[in-house]
Parts: sequence; structure tokens; C-alpha cells
Amino acid sequence: MMTRAHVFVSGRVQGVFFRADTRREALRRNVKGWVRNLSDGRVEAVFEGEQENVKMLIDFCKHGSLAAKVTNVDVIWESYSGGFRDFETKY
Repeated sequence: MMTRAHVFVSGRVQGVFFRADTRREALRRNVKGWVRNLSDGRVEAVFEGEQENVKMLIDFCKHGSLAAKVTNVDVIWESYSGGFRDFETKY
């Protein structure tokens, strides 16, 4: 089953390769979408793909890269759109 998750990650998640590692994990799991830093210090991402792969990517976000210290992950489940060709880092 295809699904979409809109994710907000809080903690020490900027300047610690969180976006790069999230992109690597997404590509490894064939999840499409994007990831970006927010001005309030959080990381925002949209994941689309097979439900199990999206859930595994959300689990990755709960700890993140080696230097990250994640304090919270908010997930908003949305309707799958199929509108992404790959996974990108937004700046």
C-alpha cells in the first residue's frame, strides 16, 4: 500500500548531516519526496512510498544521523499523491 507522511523533526538536527543521511536512507528504501531545514531549527520532510518503507524512514528520523539528538518527531499522514520522481534536499 502506498502512503505519504509529512514529518517534522525537533532537536539538534541541523548542522549534523541529518538531511543528507535522511536522503541516503530514502533512496535506499525507494521512498520519494524531500527534506529541508526550517528556520526554527527543525527539519521538515515529506515521504511517499510503500507504507513499510515510509515507516522505516520515520523510525530512522527518531534517531537520525550520528551527531543528531532528536527530541521529537511529529508525523501527519496524508493522501498519497505519486507526484515525486525522486528524493531531494531542499535549500
